[in-house]
Amino acid sequence: MARSKSASAAPTTAEAAPPFEFEQSIAELEAVVTRLEQGDVPLEEALASFERGIALTRACQQALTQAEQKVELLLARADGSHATVPFDEPDDEAE
Repeated sequence: MARSKSASAAPTTAEAAPPFEFEQSIAELEAVVTRLEQGDVPLEEALASFERGIALTRACQQALTQAEQKVELLLARADGSHATVPFDEPDDEAE
């Protein structure tokens, strides 16, 4: 019996994984939370949604950690110290 060509043409893990999009993941996580908070989801679906929510939370946390590390590298001074810059959110009422 000959093997089908589809097995050899299957994409590798790196090719199959779409790029991570933080904002899209946050929106999906919010939708999952809303669906679960409504409470009218069957148990199996609720468990699957909860599992997806955990995966999204971990992926978003990892992306935030990586972004924080990049910012720290960008703020590093030549002498090895870091410049600390407070982050102040814009005041909506000031506009």
